[in-house]
Formats: sequence, structure tokens, C-alpha cells
Amino acid sequence: MASASEVLGPDGALAQRIEGFQAREGQRRMADAVFDALRARSVLIAEAGTGTGKTFAYLVPALLSGRKVVISTGTKTLQDQLYAKDLPLVRDALEAPVRMALLKGRSNYLCLYRMEQTALEGRFDSPEQASHFQRVQQWSSITTTGDLAEMPGGVSDLGLRTRVSSTADNCLGQDCPLYGDCFLMEARRRAQEADVLVVNHHLLLADWALKEGGFGEVLPQADAFILDEAHQLPDVAAQFFGVSISSRQINDLVRDVKLAYFEEAGDMPDVLEAADAVTRSALDLRLALGHVSRRAAWSEVAEEETVHSALQHLIERLEVLETVLGPLAERGKGLENAAKRTVKVQEALVAFALPDSGDAVQWFETYTQSFILRITPLDVAQNFRGHMERHPAAWVFTSATLSVDKKFGHFKSRLGIGDADTLSLESPFDYAHNALLYIPRALPYPNSSEYLQAFLDASLPVLQASGGRAFLLFTSYRALNYAADYLAQRLPYPLLVQGETSQNVLLERFRELGNAVLLGTSSFWEGVDVRGEALSCVIIDRLPFASPSDPVMQAKIDALRRKNGNPFMNHQLPLAVIALRQGVGRLIRDTADRGVLMIGDNRLVHKPYGKTFLNSLPAMPVTRSLETVEDFFTRANAESA
Repeated sequence: MASASEVLGPDGALAQRIEGFQAREGQRRMADAVFDALRARSVLIAEAGTGTGKTFAYLVPALLSGRKVVISTGTKTLQDQLYAKDLPLVRDALEAPVRMALLKGRSNYLCLYRMEQTALEGRFDSPEQASHFQRVQQWSSITTTGDLAEMPGGVSDLGLRTRVSSTADNCLGQDCPLYGDCFLMEARRRAQEADVLVVNHHLLLADWALKEGGFGEVLPQADAFILDEAHQLPDVAAQFFGVSISSRQINDLVRDVKLAYFEEAGDMPDVLEAADAVTRSALDLRLALGHVSRRAAWSEVAEEETVHSALQHLIERLEVLETVLGPLAERGKGLENAAKRTVKVQEALVAFALPDSGDAVQWFETYTQSFILRITPLDVAQNFRGHMERHPAAWVFTSATLSVDKKFGHFKSRLGIGDADTLSLESPFDYAHNALLYIPRALPYPNSSEYLQAFLDASLPVLQASGGRAFLLFTSYRALNYAADYLAQRLPYPLLVQGETSQNVLLERFRELGNAVLLGTSSFWEGVDVRGEALSCVIIDRLPFASPSDPVMQAKIDALRRKNGNPFMNHQLPLAVIALRQGVGRLIRDTADRGVLMIGDNRLVHKPYGKTFLNSLPAMPVTRSLETVEDFFTRANAESA
């Protein structure tokens, strides 16, 4: 049998199957390292720069190993690409008789029972939602998977999605009259039987959280776990090892209570009164939290009488609802589930109302008409390490951005990873000749009130030199919105702004136009791939330090100080370096790509920690001269003509 590196070599199976395939030394090194880790059941941390080809570098050894492998990705988009395109390609090239399966969280699958209940209720938020629901019904008769992502146009309306999919709370399980036709159960059955299973981090961590709570497993036992886009894992783990309760969950509960009541009871109006009282109490809590959208620590409002009273009243209203539902639980599975969910929501709110434990942070987010209350653990390392120890398998963590200044200590400490082999592979792209880093002179520091205007003024001649063809990436919506207004009157190029339409539509327009300028925030810093001349310039407003006023960040800073740690060097700086590397990674996506990276933050050259950022970026020439930027584009345009 050929080795992993031989399969990926110039005369290997992939070269014979894929037109234009080029053997890459870094890819072959990573493939051998992954194969060794799978064979030895060891831990490997593999950082692979853009262009290494890390997907094939772990898929080839995964299929050659003969082991049962779970591959987890950072996004459902990448998950779909792996399952539908990359994995079949490698399987066919290797002629490997492996069974593949794709599994997502239950909210991604059509629930036939919930769809029927929604049709019976017949109430929708708008005519558009009603029309979209009819399309869901039509699609339900032809789909073989029930994966809502496969429906033409998808189900973008979150309110509708919750009414045609299930949650762990409202699923009737084997008592469901349509259990035999359940798409989710069929997907889970295929997952248990698969040799290679493709999931995403949210499902993986949700499965671990379920097991921690004593519930049965969703994912099968495996010989190996390969975690792509692994830099996202600490934040995803914090979500699932914490607690959250939202006004949407409460409103969904009330709606399901009423549906179950009318179907299985109907003779006790006290249920409807109690349910409506919960709805009113949830609205009162939203109003008590203030009229503006906000993200803050709970301690900032916990002592306010209106907030305290509203939270306690909501807990009491839920207790009343549970009391009237309890005697009705024996009448049907819907009412039984509703009673259990009411208890769970009430318990979550009671936990939230307790004093801060010190090892987690209580915080909240408010939107125009809704809220979310969260308890987020400050450290997931012990919890994550415990799950790894309970799954004695091979573990491979990979991403383009795992190290800080060439070191993996920060990533390992956040996940509690002890002994591990590490591999760092530089991007094979020729940054030294194809890229240029421009740091404008004389800009004020980003905390200056004059900074944003000065930054945009410095960006205009760069955009002129690039002929548009640029991303402007911002660290805040405030800066993005200001820039959108400012540039609209000054740019001769099409201007695309995040929020005008979906991200996919914006990117498609950007590629088609060929000279557009796109303004984006965090969602455009990673996972976005635009190859060719359409994207020849990436401009970043400032180093992406998380706001110290963010409740989770502030709590972590305080916790590190209590332990005599250095919050800036040990936490804030490494996170900002990883985020910047992700943003920079948008520029060069192919061997022929050329472009200028402009960062308008003079702290890169004036502050000692600037070297940590620069040492973590691909090696490319650095200039402070606009003329050098203009010369770069002049040469690039001449050579491509």
C-alpha cells in the first residue's frame, strides 16, 4: 500500500485523477504526520499555512488508516464541501471502500411532525413566511435527507426554521407518530455505521455537553478525531459548556405549550392564561433591560430593582405554568415534554439569578425585541481535556492559524492539551514577491477621535492605485457604517457593504464586478475565499484586540489578574494575533494572486508587542511609502496585461 505522501506525490493517485494537481512538500509532510498520529493514537497539532492543501493532507491518511474517523469542521459550509466534494474525490482516487456520512445538529433537519403542527396552527408572522412554508411542504415530498441546506433557497427565516425543525426539548422521540420517517434518526443511523463521519464543532461540543449531562450519545465512538479550523474550538466549547436562555426559547416554549394543549387537552383554560403570563413576563424583562441593544455583564444591572423584579417574576410565572401542566402530562407526549421544558427553562433562570461563582461570567445581550442570558465558563481547558481522556483516540488539531510568534503554547493551554506533537508548515505562496505590507506613516493611534477619518483618507489613494478590488475589514460596526457613508461619495468603484444582503450574495457580486470595494466586519475576516485579481488589496483598520469592556473578556482579565497572570500578554495579545492572521489570510489565496495588505495601526511599529504581530504574519516586504504601493500595482498590472 502506498504511503500518504506517495499518494500526494507527483505520480500518486491524486495526480493521476485530478487535472492540474501539483505535489506540495508541505502537504506531503503533513499527511505523513497525520498518518503517524492515527496509527499511534497520539495528539498532533498541525498548523498549515494558506495553500498547503491541509484538507487532502488529512483526508488521504484518514482513508488509508482503515480507522473509524470523525472529522469536525468549523462551519457547515466547509462540512458540506468536505462531504460532497473533497471526500468523494479522495475516496475514488484511492478506490477505498469506505462508508461516508454527514451529520449536523437537529435544527438542520426537517421535522415532519413539527411541519404538520405548524400547518395545523396556520399562523405566520408574514405572508412571505407563509409562502416560504408552502415551499418547505413541497420540498418535503421529494427530499431524501431532510437537510434544510439542500432546499432551494434554504430556510433563512429563523422564526420559520424553528417551526419546521426540532430541538432536544421538543422532540417526541420514539413517541412521535412520524418517528419511522424521521430524517434526523436516519442521518444518525448512517453516522453510526460510517467509517468516516463529517460533523461540525457545534455538533461535536453539543454531543459532549449532552454526555456530560448523563444523556445518550449522538456521535459514535471513533478511533480518531480530526478537528479542522481548530482555532475556533475554545470559543465554541465555552458556548456549550455554559448555559444560555433566550426570549426566543421562552416564546417557542409558550407556542408549543399552546399547540400541545389544543391537541391533547383543551378543557383547562388555566394553561393558556399561565402561558400568556410567561410571554408577558419575558417581555417585561426585555423592557427592564433597557431600550437600546446592549452586551454587558449581568452585574451591571443585577441590582436594579426593575430588572431583579422582572427576572423573579418570570421565574414565578414559569413555576405556575409547570404547576398547571404537571397534571396534564399523562394526556399526551406533547404536554409531557412541555412540562419538562418549562422546568428546564425555570432552572436555567434560577441558576442565572444566583451570585457569580467566580469561575464563570454571567452576562446578557439585548436586541430590538429579544434578549439572551448567558453563563460562560472562563476556562474550558479542564473540561475539554477530560473529554479527550474519555475518548482514547488519535487527536489531530489543524488550522492555518494556531500559533503565536511560531509557538503553540496559547492554543494548547486554552484546550488543556498536554503532550502533543506539533508541526508548522509555512504557506507555499510567494509572499516575498507577490505581497506587500503597507503601514501608513503619521496616522494617529486608533484610540484618537481623529483616527477613523485619517485612516479612510489614507485608504483612498491605495484604493485608487488598486483600482478598487479590495476588502476593507473593520473591528466594529460603528467604523464600518461611518466608512460606508464616507466612501459612498468618494469612490469611483462599486461599494458593497456587509448587511445589505447575505454574505454569499455579496461575495458573488464582488467576484462578478471585478473592481468592487467590500466593507465587512468579523464574518469576513475568516472563511472567505476570493481568488484572482478581483481581490488585490486587503485594508484592515486596526489590530483586532477584543474590547476590554466585553463582559467575557473583562471577566477573563480579572481572573488572570487574581492569579497574578498578565492578561495582555497571556490572553489579549494572542487572541488578537490569531484574529489578524485570519484577516490577512484573505489576501493571497492562490499561487498567481498578488496584492497589498494595508494595516492602519501604527502600534505595529511603535509598540514593543508589534513585533509579535509581524513575526506571526507571512514573510513579506514592509513599506511605509505610498509610492511603493503605487509602484507595486503598476508592475502587477503591467505583468498581468
